[in-house]
This record gives sequence, C-alpha cells and structure tokens, in this order.
Amino acid sequence: MVGLGRSAAVAGAAGLAVAAALTALAFGVPAAPGPGAAALGIGAEALHSTAVILWIILPALAIHEFGQRSGAVDRIRDALAHLTSERRMQAVLIAWFFGLFMEGAAGFGTPVALAAPLLVGLGFAPVRAVILALLGHAAGVSFGAVGTPTLTQAEIAGLPARDIALGIAALHAALGTGLLLAVVWLAGEGAPSPRDLRRTLAAAALFLVPSVGLAALVGPELPTLGGGLVGLGLFAWLLRRGEAGQGGGPDLRRLLPDLAPYLLVLVLVLLTRLVPPLRDGLSAPSWGWTLPGGFHGSFQPLFHPGTLLVLGLVGGAALTGRLGLLPAALGAALGRLGPVALALLVMLALSRLMVHSGMIAALAEAAARTGALWPLLAPLVGVLGTFVTGSATASNILFTEFQSETAAALGLAPVPLLAAQGFGAAIGNVVAPHNIIAGSATVGLHAREGEILRRTAPAGLAYALAGGLLLILWT
Repeated sequence: MVGLGRSAAVAGAAGLAVAAALTALAFGVPAAPGPGAAALGIGAEALHSTAVILWIILPALAIHEFGQRSGAVDRIRDALAHLTSERRMQAVLIAWFFGLFMEGAAGFGTPVALAAPLLVGLGFAPVRAVILALLGHAAGVSFGAVGTPTLTQAEIAGLPARDIALGIAALHAALGTGLLLAVVWLAGEGAPSPRDLRRTLAAAALFLVPSVGLAALVGPELPTLGGGLVGLGLFAWLLRRGEAGQGGGPDLRRLLPDLAPYLLVLVLVLLTRLVPPLRDGLSAPSWGWTLPGGFHGSFQPLFHPGTLLVLGLVGGAALTGRLGLLPAALGAALGRLGPVALALLVMLALSRLMVHSGMIAALAEAAARTGALWPLLAPLVGVLGTFVTGSATASNILFTEFQSETAAALGLAPVPLLAAQGFGAAIGNVVAPHNIIAGSATVGLHAREGEILRRTAPAGLAYALAGGLLLILWT
C-alpha cells in the first residue's frame, strides 16, 4: 500500500480483509459467542472507539478552521516571521515552536502544511523547507491534537493516560534536542556558531521542560500544545529583549485575542485535571455498554478532552466577538472529518479483530523470543506503523495491544513498551510517504519526495534507535 500511494483507509481495509481471512483459515473464531456475535462485538468496539477519538479531532479541527477564518493563524505566523531576520532562528521559530504549537492544537498534517510554505516565503528552498517542517514538529506528535495518539493508547490498553504520557515525554525530553540541532544545522550554510548552539539549547529546553512537566501534572492533553505555547512565548520574549537574536519586532500581546481558544483550552484542562473537586465531579458521569463475549466500551462525556475543546472554541469565539465564524468553521471541520473517520474505523476494526482472534498474542510470543533486545526494537514498530499509515494515531491503534502483550510475555511492565510505541510512532512522521507527499504539495514540489525521504530517514532512524537504547536502560 505504501508503494501504491494508497490512503490509510485503503491500507487498513486491505489489512482487515487479510486479517479476516487469517482468522477464518488459521486462528478460528471463538466458539462463544459465535461468528455473528463476535463480528457484532468487534464492530461495536471499533465504532465506539472511533466516536470517542473523533470527539477530540472534530473540535480540534474546528478551532483550527476558526483561526483560519478569523485570520488568527496568519497573524501568528507573520508575527513570528518578523521577530528576527536570522535564518537559523527563523527556522527555530517556525519549524520548531510554531510547528509544535500547531501540532498540539490540530495535528493531522497541519504543522507541515502551514510551516513549509511560510519557510519558503522567508527564502528557504522548498525541499529544505519541507525537511525542516517535518523534523521540527516530530517531538510533539505523540501529543498532537490535544493528546489524541496517546489518549488512543490509553483507551486501547486500559491504563492511566498520564503514566503513558510521562514515559513518552521523558523519551522526547532526553532526545528532542537532537531534532532541533538538526533543524538549526540544516537551516543555514555550514556549522552553527557557538552563539547559535547556545540559543538552540535554550529553545529546546523551553519546549521540552514544560512538556515533561505538563505530562507529569496533567497527562497527554497539554505537553505539546502547552509546551509549545509556553516555549514560544518565552523564546519570543528573549528575542525581543535582544538576548537571543535581534531585538524589536511585533508586539506579541496583540496576539492574545487570536490565542484565546487555545489559552482557554489550556486553562480548562489544567483546572479539570488538577483541582480534585472538579476532577472527581466531571469524571463521575460515565456511559458504558457490554455485549456477550466480553465486548465493551465506556465514555466520560464531561471529562473528555473533546468537550473541553468545544468549550474553548465557543468561549474563545464569544470573548473575541467572532461567534459568527463558528458555523463555517464547524462545516469546514466536518468536511475534513470523513477520510479521518473512515481510516480510524477500519484501523480500529483491524486492531480489535487481531486482538480477539489471538493474532496479537501470537505476534507477541514471537517478539518475546528476542528477549532483552526487544526494548531496542520496540520504537521501530511505532515507526513502521506510521510509515505504513501516515498517522501516529493509526500506528498506535495497530500496535498498542501488541506492545502490551509483548511486555506481558517478557515479564515487563507495559508502560515502557507503550511509551516506546508512542515515541516511535511520533518520529515515524518524518519518514511516512503520505506526510512527505502532502508536505511537498504545499510548496509545489513534484517528484522530489525520494530526496526528502533520503534526508529525513537517517535522523528518524537514529532517533528511534536512541530511544530504544534508553528503553533498555529503563527496563
């Protein structure tokens, strides 16, 4: 499917057909509850999980569409572009901070689609612009769209989302500086100066430290969105003071109305996760269902991040007097939702079929034969999933159960391998053909995708293997 350039939905549908055939021919359907009830249960679980995930994606996309229609996204981009005339620092602002912020807010290809054309407008060559945009946002993909990839892992694994988020954030914190160093190196000609390296280390810390802190305090919803906002604000302040580049530039306080929906989401997530009475009261209402054969699902409507995103969108629009833009923003978001929903549904159906048929257990037993080497290889599974599907969320859907089962077979705690999966799925974005093709299209590139892949693959592979080495120490 990768070679044919097919979508994640088509790849998932093909995989589902193959898995169904294997179930019938090799693994067999459990005698209870029977083929019909099993198909119904698998379908119900897939539909339920799809709806739960879409309740995050829809308002996240709506906030982005609202920002496009209000001009907020353009004003934020223009302000960042005029903070400094130094090319390496422009790359830090746009590819790193702006890319991470947009990944946390919207995800699903938005950072590259917005950052790459802006970099071209600032004078970067198109191929270089796409590479910078791909590398710049990768450390935040695990928590893109207000934590969707990691929340999906928690939903599938039945484990606390905060535990998984902290493990993933710790891996990115240990290694993410390397990605920014690659961005800074590629953004200029020749080696960066010592001054550039000092500013690069500062920029890395200004995102990665808040990101880990938010993962530990809150969970997966805010490490990228909140870390991107905090880091961007602090680094822009340093630039304006002349401590990290050219002084002057636009007054970023004028952007507060444009940032209102994102700031409201930040505040709402912090309040509902850190204030015990709010947390307990909002998490108490729960909808659940069960079917014969152990099929089940549950949903906390008031505690769900999607509900907080809706409140942030409506509240931000009301505070800035832009309520009239909401219908068009929602309509545009709904228009983008169809392919995402279809891809999620078929991937989740494939995942649930593999779990209930015993395929995941069989694969886990095979992986366990690698013994102590498996933690080194575990992030590469996440990379593979994203390479094939073009989505970290889809990669996590496919392989979260596999990583959990492998951990059990090896006698390990599940969280480290789930963190490896989420970490690998994130860096897989820099080598996923779907993402490279989409990013190239935004800057008018044709037939240059192979060149981009050859330049991003070494960084992606090194990042994943370095994460694997850390996992060996962790486990």
